Amino acid sequence: MDVNAAVAAAAAIAGVCTGVIAMLAFRWSERDLKRPTRTSLHTDPVLPPGVDTVLSVLRSSAVVLDEADSVVKASSAAYALGLVRGGKLAVEPMLQMARDTRRDGEIRQVELDLPRRGTGRGEALAVSARVAPLGSRLVLLLVEDLTEARRIEAVRRDFVANVSHELKTPVGALSLLSEAVMDASDDPEAVERFAGRMQIEATRLTNLVQELIDLSRVQNDDPLEDAEPVRVDELVAEAIDRSRHQASHKQITMAAGGTADLQIWGNRGQLAAALGNLVENAVNYSPARTRVGIAARRVTAPGGDLIEVAVTDQGIGISDKDKERIFERFYRVDPARSRATGGTGLGLAIVKHVAASHGGEVTVWSSEGQGSTFTLRLPEAAVNRDRGSGHGGVGSEADTARPDETTAYEPIPAPEVLP
Repeated sequence: MDVNAAVAAAAAIAGVCTGVIAMLAFRWSERDLKRPTRTSLHTDPVLPPGVDTVLSVLRSSAVVLDEADSVVKASSAAYALGLVRGGKLAVEPMLQMARDTRRDGEIRQVELDLPRRGTGRGEALAVSARVAPLGSRLVLLLVEDLTEARRIEAVRRDFVANVSHELKTPVGALSLLSEAVMDASDDPEAVERFAGRMQIEATRLTNLVQELIDLSRVQNDDPLEDAEPVRVDELVAEAIDRSRHQASHKQITMAAGGTADLQIWGNRGQLAAALGNLVENAVNYSPARTRVGIAARRVTAPGGDLIEVAVTDQGIGISDKDKERIFERFYRVDPARSRATGGTGLGLAIVKHVAASHGGEVTVWSSEGQGSTFTLRLPEAAVNRDRGSGHGGVGSEADTARPDETTAYEPIPAPEVLP
Protein backbone atom coordinates (compact mmCIF):
# COMPACT_ATOMS: atom_id res chain seq x y z
CA MET A 1 0.00 0.00 0.00
CA ASP A 2 2.76 2.41 0.94
CA VAL A 3 4.50 1.81 -2.39
CA ASN A 4 1.30 2.42 -4.41
CA ALA A 5 0.60 5.61 -2.47
CA ALA A 6 4.08 6.90 -3.13
CA VAL A 7 3.77 6.20 -6.86
CA ALA A 8 0.39 7.95 -7.00
CA ALA A 9 1.76 10.98 -5.19
CA ALA A 10 4.75 11.19 -7.54
CA ALA A 11 2.48 10.99 -10.57
CA ALA A 12 0.30 13.76 -9.22
CA ILE A 13 3.26 16.03 -8.61
CA ALA A 14 4.60 15.33 -12.08
CA GLY A 15 1.23 16.20 -13.60
CA VAL A 16 1.05 19.46 -11.70
CA CYS A 17 4.60 20.40 -12.83
CA THR A 18 3.76 19.58 -16.45
CA GLY A 19 0.64 21.76 -16.29
CA VAL A 20 2.57 24.67 -14.81
CA ILE A 21 5.29 24.41 -17.46
CA ALA A 22 2.72 24.26 -20.28
CA MET A 23 0.92 27.32 -18.94
CA LEU A 24 4.17 29.28 -18.66
CA ALA A 25 5.18 28.27 -22.18
CA PHE A 26 1.79 29.42 -23.52
CA ARG A 27 2.07 32.77 -21.75
CA TRP A 28 5.64 33.23 -23.01
CA SER A 29 4.63 32.53 -26.61
CA GLU A 30 1.81 35.09 -26.37
CA ARG A 31 4.29 37.62 -25.05
CA ASP A 32 6.68 36.98 -27.96
CA LEU A 33 3.88 37.42 -30.46
CA LYS A 34 2.99 40.82 -29.00
CA ARG A 35 6.61 42.02 -28.83
CA PRO A 36 7.54 44.24 -31.88
CA THR A 37 10.35 42.88 -34.06
CA ARG A 38 12.77 44.67 -36.34
CA THR A 39 10.76 43.57 -39.33
CA SER A 40 7.47 44.72 -37.84
CA LEU A 41 8.90 48.19 -37.27
CA HIS A 42 9.12 48.56 -41.05
CA THR A 43 6.01 46.66 -42.06
CA ASP A 44 3.40 47.76 -39.49
CA PRO A 45 0.92 50.14 -41.14
CA VAL A 46 1.93 53.20 -39.04
CA LEU A 47 2.49 55.44 -42.08
CA PRO A 48 -0.43 57.36 -43.61
CA PRO A 49 -1.99 55.58 -46.60
CA GLY A 50 0.04 55.95 -49.79
CA VAL A 51 3.13 57.43 -48.13
CA ASP A 52 5.06 54.16 -48.25
CA THR A 53 4.47 53.91 -52.03
CA VAL A 54 5.54 57.51 -52.64
CA LEU A 55 8.74 57.13 -50.62
CA SER A 56 9.69 53.99 -52.53
CA VAL A 57 9.83 55.86 -55.87
CA LEU A 58 11.71 58.95 -54.67
CA ARG A 59 15.28 59.40 -55.84
CA SER A 60 16.16 61.12 -52.58
CA SER A 61 17.11 59.19 -49.45
CA ALA A 62 14.02 59.08 -47.20
CA VAL A 63 13.77 58.53 -43.45
CA VAL A 64 10.59 58.65 -41.33
CA LEU A 65 10.97 59.21 -37.57
CA ASP A 66 8.38 58.75 -34.84
CA GLU A 67 7.92 60.80 -31.66
CA ALA A 68 10.73 58.83 -29.94
CA ASP A 69 13.20 59.58 -32.77
CA SER A 70 13.11 55.93 -33.82
CA VAL A 71 13.28 55.09 -37.53
CA VAL A 72 9.88 53.92 -38.76
CA LYS A 73 10.81 53.78 -42.44
CA ALA A 74 14.11 54.24 -44.24
CA SER A 75 15.02 53.76 -47.90
CA SER A 76 17.97 51.66 -48.97
CA ALA A 77 19.76 54.82 -50.13
CA ALA A 78 19.58 56.19 -46.58
CA TYR A 79 21.38 53.09 -45.30
CA ALA A 80 23.92 53.32 -48.12
CA LEU A 81 24.76 56.92 -47.20
CA GLY A 82 25.18 55.93 -43.56
CA LEU A 83 22.27 58.08 -42.35
CA VAL A 84 20.62 55.24 -40.41
CA ARG A 85 22.47 52.87 -38.09
CA GLY A 86 20.95 50.52 -35.54
CA GLY A 87 17.43 51.81 -36.12
CA LYS A 88 18.45 55.40 -35.29
CA LEU A 89 19.28 58.49 -37.31
CA ALA A 90 23.07 58.73 -37.12
CA VAL A 91 23.53 62.38 -38.18
CA GLU A 92 23.10 64.68 -35.19
CA PRO A 93 22.33 67.94 -37.11
CA MET A 94 19.53 66.14 -39.00
CA LEU A 95 18.21 64.64 -35.78
CA GLN A 96 18.06 68.09 -34.17
CA MET A 97 16.25 69.46 -37.22
CA ALA A 98 13.69 66.66 -36.91
CA ARG A 99 13.09 67.48 -33.23
CA ASP A 100 12.65 71.18 -33.97
CA THR A 101 10.21 70.43 -36.79
CA ARG A 102 8.23 68.05 -34.58
CA ARG A 103 7.99 70.79 -31.96
CA ASP A 104 6.80 73.71 -34.12
CA GLY A 105 5.73 72.05 -37.43
CA GLU A 106 8.02 74.26 -39.52
CA ILE A 107 9.73 72.87 -42.63
CA ARG A 108 13.52 73.17 -42.49
CA GLN A 109 16.29 72.73 -45.05
CA VAL A 110 20.07 72.76 -44.72
CA GLU A 111 23.16 71.71 -46.71
CA LEU A 112 25.76 69.63 -44.88
CA ASP A 113 29.15 68.07 -45.56
CA LEU A 114 29.26 64.56 -44.12
CA PRO A 115 32.28 62.24 -43.84
CA ARG A 116 32.17 59.64 -46.58
CA ARG A 117 31.48 56.23 -45.12
CA GLY A 118 34.11 53.56 -45.60
CA THR A 119 36.99 55.82 -46.70
CA GLY A 120 39.88 57.01 -44.64
CA ARG A 121 40.81 59.90 -46.92
CA GLY A 122 38.58 62.50 -45.27
CA GLU A 123 36.49 63.07 -48.38
CA ALA A 124 33.27 64.95 -47.71
CA LEU A 125 29.82 63.96 -48.91
CA ALA A 126 27.78 67.02 -49.82
CA VAL A 127 24.06 66.60 -49.06
CA SER A 128 20.93 68.71 -48.87
CA ALA A 129 18.53 67.73 -46.05
CA ARG A 130 14.88 68.78 -45.87
CA VAL A 131 12.65 67.99 -42.88
CA ALA A 132 8.84 68.26 -42.85
CA PRO A 133 6.06 67.05 -40.50
CA LEU A 134 4.18 63.94 -41.63
CA GLY A 135 0.87 63.77 -39.81
CA SER A 136 0.67 64.54 -36.10
CA ARG A 137 3.37 62.17 -34.83
CA LEU A 138 5.83 61.49 -37.65
CA VAL A 139 8.60 63.52 -39.27
CA LEU A 140 9.86 63.01 -42.83
CA LEU A 141 13.51 63.58 -43.71
CA LEU A 142 14.56 63.78 -47.38
CA VAL A 143 18.29 63.86 -48.20
CA GLU A 144 19.69 64.62 -51.65
CA ASP A 145 23.30 63.75 -52.56
CA LEU A 146 24.87 66.87 -54.10
CA THR A 147 28.45 65.57 -54.36
CA GLU A 148 28.44 64.88 -58.09
CA ALA A 149 26.54 68.09 -58.88
CA ARG A 150 29.10 70.13 -56.95
CA ARG A 151 31.97 68.39 -58.72
CA ILE A 152 30.45 69.11 -62.13
CA GLU A 153 29.82 72.72 -61.17
CA ALA A 154 33.44 73.10 -60.02
CA VAL A 155 34.68 71.61 -63.30
CA ARG A 156 32.41 73.94 -65.28
CA ARG A 157 33.54 76.95 -63.25
CA ASP A 158 37.21 76.11 -63.72
CA PHE A 159 36.64 75.49 -67.42
CA VAL A 160 35.05 78.93 -67.92
CA ALA A 161 37.85 80.60 -65.96
CA ASN A 162 40.54 78.78 -67.96
CA VAL A 163 38.87 79.53 -71.29
CA SER A 164 38.63 83.21 -70.38
CA HIS A 165 42.30 83.30 -69.47
CA GLU A 166 43.45 81.38 -72.54
CA LEU A 167 41.42 83.57 -74.89
CA LYS A 168 42.52 86.77 -73.21
CA THR A 169 46.23 86.05 -73.76
CA PRO A 170 46.31 85.94 -77.60
CA VAL A 171 43.60 88.59 -77.95
CA GLY A 172 45.58 90.94 -75.71
CA ALA A 173 48.76 90.20 -77.62
CA LEU A 174 47.05 90.95 -80.94
CA SER A 175 45.79 94.26 -79.59
CA LEU A 176 49.24 95.32 -78.40
CA LEU A 177 50.92 94.17 -81.61
CA SER A 178 48.42 96.07 -83.76
CA GLU A 179 49.22 99.25 -81.81
CA ALA A 180 52.92 98.57 -82.29
CA VAL A 181 52.41 98.18 -86.04
CA MET A 182 50.61 101.53 -86.18
CA ASP A 183 53.35 103.26 -84.21
CA ALA A 184 56.06 101.72 -86.42
CA SER A 185 54.39 102.48 -89.72
CA ASP A 186 57.55 104.27 -90.93
CA ASP A 187 59.79 101.29 -90.07
CA PRO A 188 59.26 98.43 -92.55
CA GLU A 189 61.45 96.02 -90.60
CA ALA A 190 59.50 96.61 -87.37
CA VAL A 191 56.19 96.25 -89.18
CA GLU A 192 57.31 92.94 -90.65
CA ARG A 193 58.50 91.71 -87.25
CA PHE A 194 55.28 92.69 -85.48
CA ALA A 195 53.17 91.26 -88.29
CA GLY A 196 54.95 87.93 -87.90
CA ARG A 197 54.16 87.93 -84.19
CA MET A 198 50.54 88.76 -84.99
CA GLN A 199 50.35 85.72 -87.26
CA ILE A 200 51.70 83.51 -84.48
CA GLU A 201 49.13 84.80 -81.98
CA ALA A 202 46.33 84.55 -84.54
CA THR A 203 47.31 80.93 -85.21
CA ARG A 204 47.32 80.19 -81.49
CA LEU A 205 43.87 81.74 -81.13
CA THR A 206 42.58 79.74 -84.10
CA ASN A 207 43.94 76.51 -82.67
CA LEU A 208 42.38 77.21 -79.28
CA VAL A 209 38.95 77.92 -80.77
CA GLN A 210 39.16 74.82 -82.97
CA GLU A 211 40.12 72.57 -80.02
CA LEU A 212 37.28 74.02 -77.95
CA ILE A 213 34.92 73.11 -80.78
CA ASP A 214 36.46 69.63 -81.03
CA LEU A 215 36.18 69.06 -77.27
CA SER A 216 32.55 70.19 -77.26
CA ARG A 217 31.80 67.87 -80.17
CA VAL A 218 33.35 64.76 -78.63
CA GLN A 219 31.59 65.44 -75.33
CA ASN A 220 28.14 65.91 -76.84
CA ASP A 221 28.09 63.65 -79.89
CA ASP A 222 27.65 59.89 -79.90
CA PRO A 223 30.53 58.62 -82.07
CA LEU A 224 28.91 55.24 -82.57
CA GLU A 225 26.02 56.78 -84.53
CA ASP A 226 28.38 57.28 -87.48
CA ALA A 227 30.74 54.43 -86.62
CA GLU A 228 32.53 52.45 -89.30
CA PRO A 229 35.59 50.21 -89.59
CA VAL A 230 38.61 52.53 -89.67
CA ARG A 231 42.01 51.30 -90.85
CA VAL A 232 44.72 51.96 -88.29
CA ASP A 233 47.37 52.30 -91.00
CA GLU A 234 45.47 55.25 -92.46
CA LEU A 235 45.09 56.91 -89.07
CA VAL A 236 48.82 56.56 -88.40
CA ALA A 237 49.74 57.95 -91.82
CA GLU A 238 47.39 60.92 -91.31
CA ALA A 239 48.82 61.64 -87.85
CA ILE A 240 52.39 61.53 -89.19
CA ASP A 241 51.52 63.82 -92.07
CA ARG A 242 49.94 66.30 -89.63
CA SER A 243 53.21 66.68 -87.71
CA ARG A 244 55.62 66.20 -90.61
CA HIS A 245 56.56 69.88 -90.94
CA GLN A 246 57.31 70.36 -87.24
CA ALA A 247 59.26 67.09 -87.08
CA SER A 248 61.32 68.06 -90.12
CA HIS A 249 62.10 71.45 -88.57
CA LYS A 250 63.45 69.72 -85.42
CA GLN A 251 65.08 66.87 -87.38
CA ILE A 252 62.90 64.31 -85.59
CA THR A 253 62.47 60.92 -87.24
CA MET A 254 58.93 59.50 -87.16
CA ALA A 255 58.70 55.72 -87.50
CA ALA A 256 55.58 53.60 -88.01
CA GLY A 257 55.59 49.90 -87.18
CA GLY A 258 53.74 47.04 -85.55
CA THR A 259 50.96 44.87 -86.93
CA ALA A 260 49.46 45.89 -90.26
CA ASP A 261 45.88 45.69 -91.60
CA LEU A 262 44.18 46.38 -88.26
CA GLN A 263 40.82 48.11 -88.03
CA ILE A 264 39.05 50.00 -85.26
CA TRP A 265 35.31 50.47 -84.95
CA GLY A 266 34.43 54.13 -84.47
CA ASN A 267 34.14 57.64 -85.81
CA ARG A 268 36.99 58.27 -88.22
CA GLY A 269 37.23 62.02 -87.61
CA GLN A 270 37.43 61.68 -83.83
CA LEU A 271 39.92 58.83 -83.97
CA ALA A 272 42.15 60.78 -86.35
CA ALA A 273 42.02 63.82 -84.07
CA ALA A 274 42.93 61.75 -80.99
CA LEU A 275 45.90 59.98 -82.57
CA GLY A 276 47.00 63.19 -84.26
CA ASN A 277 47.09 64.97 -80.89
CA LEU A 278 49.27 62.23 -79.39
CA VAL A 279 51.77 62.35 -82.25
CA GLU A 280 51.82 66.15 -82.26
CA ASN A 281 52.53 66.23 -78.52
CA ALA A 282 55.30 63.67 -78.94
CA VAL A 283 56.98 65.84 -81.57
CA ASN A 284 56.51 69.10 -79.68
CA TYR A 285 57.95 67.76 -76.42
CA SER A 286 60.87 65.87 -77.95
CA PRO A 287 64.36 67.32 -78.30
CA ALA A 288 65.84 67.86 -81.75
CA ARG A 289 67.33 64.90 -83.61
CA THR A 290 65.39 62.26 -81.64
CA ARG A 291 62.82 59.67 -82.65
CA VAL A 292 59.04 59.25 -82.34
CA GLY A 293 57.59 55.77 -82.87
CA ILE A 294 53.97 54.81 -83.59
CA ALA A 295 53.10 51.13 -83.28
CA ALA A 296 49.83 49.20 -83.48
CA ARG A 297 49.00 45.66 -82.43
CA ARG A 298 46.11 43.42 -81.42
CA VAL A 299 45.77 42.20 -77.82
CA THR A 300 43.31 39.77 -76.31
CA ALA A 301 40.89 40.92 -73.61
CA PRO A 302 37.96 39.29 -71.77
CA GLY A 303 35.37 41.38 -73.62
CA GLY A 304 36.90 40.95 -77.07
CA ASP A 305 40.10 41.80 -78.91
CA LEU A 306 41.48 45.32 -78.56
CA ILE A 307 43.72 47.37 -80.81
CA GLU A 308 46.58 49.16 -79.10
CA VAL A 309 48.19 52.16 -80.76
CA ALA A 310 51.25 53.36 -78.84
CA VAL A 311 53.07 56.65 -79.45
CA THR A 312 56.58 56.66 -77.96
CA ASP A 313 58.94 59.62 -77.73
CA GLN A 314 62.38 60.32 -76.31
CA GLY A 315 61.39 63.59 -74.71
CA ILE A 316 61.61 65.15 -71.27
CA GLY A 317 59.21 62.68 -69.62
CA ILE A 318 56.47 63.34 -67.08
CA SER A 319 56.74 63.25 -63.28
CA ASP A 320 54.50 60.97 -61.20
CA LYS A 321 52.53 63.88 -59.73
CA ASP A 322 51.82 65.31 -63.19
CA LYS A 323 50.78 61.97 -64.70
CA GLU A 324 47.61 62.02 -62.58
CA ARG A 325 46.49 65.35 -64.07
CA ILE A 326 47.75 65.52 -67.63
CA PHE A 327 44.35 64.53 -69.06
CA GLU A 328 42.60 67.46 -67.35
CA ARG A 329 41.50 70.32 -69.54
CA PHE A 330 44.06 73.16 -69.76
CA TYR A 331 46.51 71.39 -67.46
CA ARG A 332 50.10 71.80 -68.62
CA VAL A 333 53.18 70.14 -67.17
CA ASP A 334 55.30 73.10 -68.29
CA PRO A 335 53.17 76.18 -69.08
CA ALA A 336 56.11 78.14 -70.50
CA ARG A 337 57.04 75.31 -72.88
CA SER A 338 53.41 74.88 -73.90
CA ARG A 339 53.19 78.53 -74.92
CA ALA A 340 56.42 78.17 -76.89
CA THR A 341 55.05 75.14 -78.76
CA GLY A 342 51.60 76.65 -79.21
CA GLY A 343 49.89 74.08 -77.01
CA THR A 344 46.41 74.84 -75.66
CA GLY A 345 46.20 72.24 -72.89
CA LEU A 346 43.15 70.60 -74.50
CA GLY A 347 44.77 67.95 -76.69
CA LEU A 348 45.00 65.16 -74.11
CA ALA A 349 41.52 65.97 -72.77
CA ILE A 350 40.18 65.38 -76.29
CA VAL A 351 42.09 62.09 -76.51
CA LYS A 352 40.61 60.92 -73.20
CA HIS A 353 37.03 61.74 -74.24
CA VAL A 354 37.42 60.08 -77.64
CA ALA A 355 38.81 56.91 -76.08
CA ALA A 356 36.06 56.75 -73.44
CA SER A 357 33.24 57.40 -75.93
CA HIS A 358 34.56 54.57 -78.13
CA GLY A 359 34.60 52.10 -75.25
CA GLY A 360 38.35 52.24 -74.76
CA GLU A 361 40.96 54.07 -72.72
CA VAL A 362 44.21 55.98 -72.94
CA THR A 363 47.11 55.29 -70.59
CA VAL A 364 50.56 56.78 -70.12
CA TRP A 365 53.94 55.40 -69.14
CA SER A 366 56.68 57.92 -68.56
CA SER A 367 59.99 58.39 -66.83
CA GLU A 368 61.63 61.78 -66.43
CA GLY A 369 64.49 62.16 -68.84
CA GLN A 370 63.67 58.93 -70.70
CA GLY A 371 60.54 59.82 -72.65
CA SER A 372 56.88 58.82 -72.61
CA THR A 373 54.53 56.31 -74.19
CA PHE A 374 50.84 57.09 -74.65
CA THR A 375 48.73 54.04 -75.50
CA LEU A 376 45.26 54.08 -77.02
CA ARG A 377 43.25 50.88 -76.44
CA LEU A 378 40.11 50.63 -78.56
CA PRO A 379 37.75 47.81 -79.62
CA GLU A 380 38.70 46.08 -82.84
CA ALA A 381 36.29 46.16 -85.75
CA ALA A 382 34.56 42.77 -86.06
CA VAL A 383 35.36 42.47 -89.78
CA ASN A 384 39.05 42.03 -88.96
CA ARG A 385 38.90 39.62 -86.04
CA ASP A 386 38.68 36.36 -87.92
CA ARG A 387 41.64 36.76 -90.22
CA GLY A 388 45.36 37.06 -89.80
CA SER A 389 47.41 40.13 -90.61
CA GLY A 390 50.38 40.71 -92.83
CA HIS A 391 52.85 41.31 -89.99
CA GLY A 392 52.36 38.63 -87.40
CA GLY A 393 48.67 37.81 -87.58
CA VAL A 394 46.47 36.31 -84.88
CA GLY A 395 48.32 34.02 -82.52
CA SER A 396 51.66 35.81 -82.61
CA GLU A 397 53.34 36.88 -79.40
CA ALA A 398 52.32 40.50 -79.87
CA ASP A 399 48.70 39.57 -80.42
CA THR A 400 48.36 37.41 -77.32
CA ALA A 401 49.92 39.83 -74.82
CA ARG A 402 47.70 40.91 -71.98
CA PRO A 403 46.63 44.58 -71.87
CA ASP A 404 48.37 45.18 -68.54
CA GLU A 405 51.68 44.04 -70.03
CA THR A 406 51.73 46.71 -72.74
CA THR A 407 52.00 49.87 -70.70
CA ALA A 408 55.48 50.73 -71.99
CA TYR A 409 56.95 50.07 -75.41
CA GLU A 410 60.61 49.88 -76.24
CA PRO A 411 61.56 51.71 -79.44
CA ILE A 412 60.13 49.65 -82.30
CA PRO A 413 62.12 48.71 -85.36
CA ALA A 414 60.17 50.46 -88.07
CA PRO A 415 59.50 48.97 -91.48
CA GLU A 416 58.92 52.48 -92.71
CA VAL A 417 60.81 55.62 -91.71
CA LEU A 418 59.22 58.90 -92.59
CA PRO A 419 61.55 61.89 -92.23
